[in-house]
Amino acid sequence: MKYTFNIVGVSPILTFFDRQQAITQKDRNQGIEYIASNTCTLDALIASVEAVPPKLDWNLDRVIDTVIQFWLNNSDSVTYWKSRLQDAGRDNLIIGRLADMQSLRYEFESLLEDNW
Repeated sequence: MKYTFNIVGVSPILTFFDRQQAITQKDRNQGIEYIASNTCTLDALIASVEAVPPKLDWNLDRVIDTVIQFWLNNSDSVTYWKSRLQDAGRDNLIIGRLADMQSLRYEFESLLEDNW
């Protein structure tokens, strides 16, 4: 299975937890997880990934490797989001999206279908 990771933004803590609750209640995005950390470091993001309840067939080592590869190959993006998190203040989190490629493709297709 192939995975993808991306930093998607900065959010106030309560907004992130409200959004997570809404996702849990809908039971959508089975192969997509949003993770958060109050610091933008590789160690903090990996710790967030390790705290995610295991998916049906996710390979945790490959998932963590995906996060590491993102961190190594996207230094401009990491620097940008680290700066945005600092600007936002201490009551905010850096948000990342972790997904298996197939689930993410289905999610994007459903968004397109909803808007047409």
